[in-house]
Amino acid sequence: MASSSSGFVAGLTVAALASVGFLAYQASASVPAGLGRPHANNSPDVGASKTPRDRKDPAALPAGSGTGVRVVYSVDDDRVWLVGEGDSVKRTFRVTPGSVDPAPGVYAVTSRSNAITGTDGTPVEHVVRFTEVEDITIGFSAAVDGSMQAPDPALKTGGIRESREDGNAMWDFATIGRAVAVIP
Repeated sequence: MASSSSGFVAGLTVAALASVGFLAYQASASVPAGLGRPHANNSPDVGASKTPRDRKDPAALPAGSGTGVRVVYSVDDDRVWLVGEGDSVKRTFRVTPGSVDPAPGVYAVTSRSNAITGTDGTPVEHVVRFTEVEDITIGFSAAVDGSMQAPDPALKTGGIRESREDGNAMWDFATIGRAVAVIP
């Protein structure tokens, strides 16, 4: 009797594993191409040329920085805008870029981590990643100690550092799939 029931259990286990394997294959086969892979979209909404700035109000949202709810990051100005419905600026703040910059274009938030160690060895929190450049992950983060010093130019880093307060705002705003418009 024991031999018979152990054979039955083994048969059920094999059937269950086969079913799970088949379902996993079906799920992976139905994922749209490119989902989860960071990529730039050369959208006509975000120009590669120098985006005009408001000289009287440098914190104003630059014209030509895209449409819809999004994060806007200016590589030249080291500034971020969190943009809500109707192009309303929810928050804007200065950042300290890593040593590797993303190309202008429209990306999407691909992953997030609450707390990790940055590529420069600094403990960081509220990490919001949106692309890679030459195998260097690019994303926003806040150093746990609050520091925002420029990275060592000898290290290739993609962390765009923000204050802890701004990091909290970014974390709440930039969920998976949120558009990130990178402008010059």
